[in-house]
Amino acid sequence: MIALLKRDLMLAIRAGGGFGLGLAFFLIVTVLVPFGVGPETALLAKIAPGILWIGALLACLLSLDRILALDWEDGSLDLLATAPLPMEGIVTIKALAHWITTGLPLVFAAPALGVLLSMPVDAYLWVVVSLALGTPALSVIGTFGAALTVGIKRGGLLMSLLVLPLYVPTLIFGAEVARRGAEGLAVQTPLLMLAGISAGVVALLPFASAAVLRINLR
Repeated sequence: MIALLKRDLMLAIRAGGGFGLGLAFFLIVTVLVPFGVGPETALLAKIAPGILWIGALLACLLSLDRILALDWEDGSLDLLATAPLPMEGIVTIKALAHWITTGLPLVFAAPALGVLLSMPVDAYLWVVVSLALGTPALSVIGTFGAALTVGIKRGGLLMSLLVLPLYVPTLIFGAEVARRGAEGLAVQTPLLMLAGISAGVVALLPFASAAVLRINLR
């Protein structure tokens, strides 16, 4: 499993779907928002947590088609299907690799980009906490979407349409945690909901992704 994780990390970085692509898109979204809504500090501070969450979600979505597509194209996926490692373990490792190369850098970059949006000081901690709890769910859900569309030519648009509705609960509660933290309100309820979504997704979706892959590989 460690060898597979190292391989997927190297493939993600070499294929251009790693740290740089997601961070660049995240930065572009953050920089463009003040041009669209105006330079008012009060307005930017109010919408900053939600904008950071939307930017992180779209940055994760940008690289989902690379999770399984490269393995499908070179035949590695067929070999992995016959390996002693269960398919559930394979898709879990691939989701972990996607989170390390895409989700985790976004977690660390969010506070720096929050400065560009005049984000309140009280919001920084909760933005990081909410992204740290929510981005694993984005990667696991994205892996499920990649499994559904693997082998389909130009399936990126279809995968986006399938995955985006599944992302909505994570986005709602993640942004709500950051918003309440910025306003000094209680964050326990949305935080627990966000943690519950991530835990449920991580526990259940690898089995669904593995079942879909077995069907597609027949």
